[in-house]
Amino acid sequence: MSITQYAYRLRGFLIPIPVIFSLFCFSFETEMDDVIWPLGVSIFLFGIFLRIWTQQHLHYRLKVKKYLTTTGPYSFIRNPIYLGNILICLGLVVISELLWFVPISFFYCLGIYFLAVRYEENHLLKKFGESYLRYMENVPRWFPVRLNFKNLGLINDYFYQSIFIEFPCLFLLLPFIIKEVIDKSIH
Repeated sequence: MSITQYAYRLRGFLIPIPVIFSLFCFSFETEMDDVIWPLGVSIFLFGIFLRIWTQQHLHYRLKVKKYLTTTGPYSFIRNPIYLGNILICLGLVVISELLWFVPISFFYCLGIYFLAVRYEENHLLKKFGESYLRYMENVPRWFPVRLNFKNLGLINDYFYQSIFIEFPCLFLLLPFIIKEVIDKSIH
């Protein structure tokens, strides 16, 4: 098995590592709660919003027929769910008050997803062929080049199902709230 296949298969276990570290690390915290919490929660919620928007179009974990998704966030970038995951991770690291760890977490997540995407794109090329090749030529992997608002699709028939599917992500905040309460009670 190649490193890209390992990264793809283990991405769900590898990406939480910075979050787990930031949950248990109390060293060199930046104590600016009035800035840290609103900023971190905003980044975190934007990541969840991106996952909900993506879920409506991708239908991952929804019991519907799968097809090549090119609408909604997929009309801007090829990997919006991974970008949402990175934002969730970074938001939680910011909330943990470990600002020095944010760039490390960002490049770590980007590295894991870079490897996973290389494997995934080869798989999708085999599955969808020419249509996926055209999609790859027209839509960038990570950073949007042009904004196409005709396929935006912020709310569609899968909106409520997508919220239901992604709602448990909000529980990721709970351990960080507990960490903050413990930290405040110690100091």
